[in-house]
Amino acid sequence: MLFAIAPSTTSASAADTEGMVALPGGEFLMGNAHDDGYRSDGEGPVRRVRLDPFHLDARAVDNQRFAAFVAATGYRTEAERLGWSYVFAGFLPADIRRRSQRPDRTPWWCAVEGAVWDHPEGPGSALDDRENHPAVHVSWNDARAYCDWAGKRLPTEAEWEYAARGGMTGARYPWGDELDPEGEYRCNIWRGSFPAKNTAADGHRGTAPVDAFAPNGFGLYNMTGNVWEWCADWWGTGHGADLAINPVGPAAGDAKLIRGGSHMCHDSYCFRYRVSARSANTPDSSSAHTGFRCALSAAGTS
Repeated sequence: MLFAIAPSTTSASAADTEGMVALPGGEFLMGNAHDDGYRSDGEGPVRRVRLDPFHLDARAVDNQRFAAFVAATGYRTEAERLGWSYVFAGFLPADIRRRSQRPDRTPWWCAVEGAVWDHPEGPGSALDDRENHPAVHVSWNDARAYCDWAGKRLPTEAEWEYAARGGMTGARYPWGDELDPEGEYRCNIWRGSFPAKNTAADGHRGTAPVDAFAPNGFGLYNMTGNVWEWCADWWGTGHGADLAINPVGPAAGDAKLIRGGSHMCHDSYCFRYRVSARSANTPDSSSAHTGFRCALSAAGTS
């Protein structure tokens, strides 16, 4: 089923576009043109989508920007209110690992008490030297609150994929089909054997600065790898074959879209650091590898 409800009435005339890239919109091919996705994820079929012009943050919201939001509003994230969030076990001291609960199916995650955006590995950790890293332990609801404060919104899934493609058609990554063209690292993902060993060959064992690596053809940084990014849409897999105009996904659901993969993605387990790859999580969920960036409709559009 196709939906074409305008995602927001917030437009570029009502908010500051500093740090954002103006994207012309138009028609593009959305979905997976390769045989390397997960059928249950609903990456296909490849379909035509038409978008109005919009703006998108060139970089994910970093800790410095999120701190300004918290200072201005006194906002408390859901991880702060719940008292815990998920952290990769390999980043934790042994005592915290031992006393933290782990999901049976993904034992590399620890539910760490006190893990929040400004203490990303829990008590004793801080944001030293990570002011320009993406804000994490941010739920969809937290991300939306930030966007509301900034006079912006979360991008739709279609907007996110259009932006990630950087003007390329059918490519696997924002820069082409080869992961490391001519040996050059272009994204922050798991390098090595997941989950036992990360060589950090791309220069980053955990998160990287929001402007790490070269931008894509639209001037957008880290559209794949580093951290998952929240989108506005509810999760759904019922894509139609007809042209969709400004699609926003199902009208309701249980989980919200996340896009782009993260520094923990590896093709042996989660080959989702591709521009067509998709996943989802509940709107109140948070973790150490999920963040967001803001969008804004262009002036004169809804």
